[in-house]
Amino acid sequence: MSSNDWQLIILALVAIAGLVLLVTRLRLNAFAALLLAALLVGGGAVLLGVDHRPAGATETRTLTGLDVIKSFQDGMGATLGGIAAIIGFGTMLGKLLAESGGAEVLARRFNAFFGPQRAVWCIIALALAVGLTTWFAVGLLLLLPILITLTRETGQPFLRLALPLLSFLSVMHGVMPPHPGPVVAIEALHANTGLVLLWGFAIGIPVAAIAGPLFARWAVPRVAVDPPGGSLPGTDALPPGRRLPGFGLTLFSILLPVLLMVVAAGVELAHLQASALGRSALFLGSPTIALLIATLFALWSLGLHCGHSPARLLRFTEESVGAIGMTLLVVGGGGGFARVLKDAGVAGSLGTLANVMHLSPLFYSWFVAAFIRVATGSATVATTTASGLLVPVVAAHPEVNVELVVLSIGFGSLFLSHLNDGGFWIVRDCLGLSVGQTLRTWTVCETLIGLAGLGITLLVSLFV
Repeated sequence: MSSNDWQLIILALVAIAGLVLLVTRLRLNAFAALLLAALLVGGGAVLLGVDHRPAGATETRTLTGLDVIKSFQDGMGATLGGIAAIIGFGTMLGKLLAESGGAEVLARRFNAFFGPQRAVWCIIALALAVGLTTWFAVGLLLLLPILITLTRETGQPFLRLALPLLSFLSVMHGVMPPHPGPVVAIEALHANTGLVLLWGFAIGIPVAAIAGPLFARWAVPRVAVDPPGGSLPGTDALPPGRRLPGFGLTLFSILLPVLLMVVAAGVELAHLQASALGRSALFLGSPTIALLIATLFALWSLGLHCGHSPARLLRFTEESVGAIGMTLLVVGGGGGFARVLKDAGVAGSLGTLANVMHLSPLFYSWFVAAFIRVATGSATVATTTASGLLVPVVAAHPEVNVELVVLSIGFGSLFLSHLNDGGFWIVRDCLGLSVGQTLRTWTVCETLIGLAGLGITLLVSLFV
């Protein structure tokens, strides 16, 4: 480790601390804060005289202020280029699920199947089905009326059902594509989407079970929480010509993109990429195409088939995309910040530090993501930034399983949600908790997800 490496690492720490101050204390817009943090790192690197080789250039030269701006723009463009369509289609699918009443259909059927005494299993099944393609906040809002109704009908303590819902939705959002954070990590580290899905289920479900149902057994006697007002939406007041989608059709609409991506992973595992059928499966199973197909199918299955007019469906899709404009900027800003950290030499210095300390790439990836998560409060920013920083580390360790690195980053990005996390306040408001109750339930739940995720991922890596 040279003095220049330490200076760059300290510079990055100062920039991240400044990012926290801007977002939490000064309430500055997260995208503007990310740009300012990137300029701080880049400006410091310019003063240190860091060498830089622009993309396509054959020789290095001293980093300039204009190089910093271009790095941020290139990083933002590369990040959004890989995931903007995925985020857009995923949001459209979630909106169609909400407006069609599909979430209600799933709730009633799952509840009838599992029975009142197995309401926890009903909540877990709903969280898995809905959380695969919808954002955490969207899934929580969709399932909140169902959660409240199940609590009242079964007489179960509210937290016994609420914590499993939160844990499974959180794991789905943090480690499973097509959610934006995992997709960014997959793109940056060149991981296999289908394998991430398979390992995400294998590791994520036990992790969510530890942080949800098992933790709920400890929390229920210690934290008294009453369910907020609300009930399951009724179906009797459907307008003329409108009807709810069938259970099978709704479930297939949600799982269609996942099925396509899993088939593509199977083609690669079977080494069938060279055949015409294999190439077709890989094309259809790419995240963007899979979600495009699922959205088009849902426009019929959850839209036209349910009596919605084309004009209404157009409005639904436009409203859903319009609502994520700031999210796209923040995700892109995280990618821009990560590119500046890389081009300024911070990523290389962190890679050197990891080698000097002989840290496992899996533990190091989790630690970097967890640090950024606690500092910024955003799981997506943590995953986006950490995945960019981990590129040289993974390149230096070709023996490491890249899909497990993606999961390790994802679990680290969920660690210790507190007051600087927007999700903290969403959970507090939706569940009607006080700040103290949210810290003792949601924050502990997220911390358990991060720690259990790291532990199980490290255990699996011993055999993979």
